[in-house]
Amino acid sequence: MEKKVKKATALSYTPNEDKAPKIIASGKGVLAEKILEKAKEEEIPVVEDSNLVEELVKLSIGSEIPVELYEVVAEVLSFVSRVDEKAAKKFKHDE
Repeated sequence: MEKKVKKATALSYTPNEDKAPKIIASGKGVLAEKILEKAKEEEIPVVEDSNLVEELVKLSIGSEIPVELYEVVAEVLSFVSRVDEKAAKKFKHDE
């Protein structure tokens, strides 16, 4: 049985500044582990989507995602936004 190599990609998007989300980190194996580790340390939400990561790891760091991926990445960003909102409300409630 063949072991799957872990893959990870980090995106950045600044509304009103960026035309589309950009790849800011991408890697396989140990590098993917480091990306995920850093996300956890910085409390950055992680979304697992093996089909999406397969497409994103093909792109160069600094490049914008292609138009064909806008819809699926918008869904991911929407999810992350909801998670962040819930985390922010919980944090304020705990104070």
